[in-house]
Amino acid sequence: MNNQVKKIIDNIFQISQNSFRKISSLLNYETFNKGDIFIQKDMHNEKEYFVLNGVCKSYLTSPDGKEINISFFTNNSIISPHSIRTSNNISNLNFKALTTIEMASMNAEVFKELMIENVEIRYFGNTVLQKELILKVEKEIGLASLTAKERLVAFRKKYSLLENQISHSDIASYLGITNVSLSRLRKDIFH
Repeated sequence: MNNQVKKIIDNIFQISQNSFRKISSLLNYETFNKGDIFIQKDMHNEKEYFVLNGVCKSYLTSPDGKEINISFFTNNSIISPHSIRTSNNISNLNFKALTTIEMASMNAEVFKELMIENVEIRYFGNTVLQKELILKVEKEIGLASLTAKERLVAFRKKYSLLENQISHSDIASYLGITNVSLSRLRKDIFH
């Protein structure tokens, strides 16, 4: 599993084996079942996470109780950095396993200390932050400027095969449309 974490890191910013040893000494491995909420809004959280296998989502709950999906995280990815998804170690979002997921996690404060003392780890961490912010801005722009059909096409490019792994209601929420609209769009695009 350590090799898998090293590959995830190197796909973002390549670090030396020496630098990776510092990260790997911090890693804990966890498995969550489908439906588990492993980070809960307004609850304490002080971890950084790597998704090794499976799919999870970040979401908020609307006043009428509906889940509004923010992001999806799939195999070999990193969930939103601690500094973006928390305020004073209190989570601003919920994170739920959409399939069984295997994750590696580490203490965010200790990782932050590593970023200060190790330039490679700092570049890796800053690159993760930058990519996360770019994804958030792209989604915001897409919701504001693209048609529902264009958003579905973009979703398919970004998350190929995810349509076959998770519920369509999760996808519709992410796209900002109803399940009925998603069903119609899927039929239109296939024909």
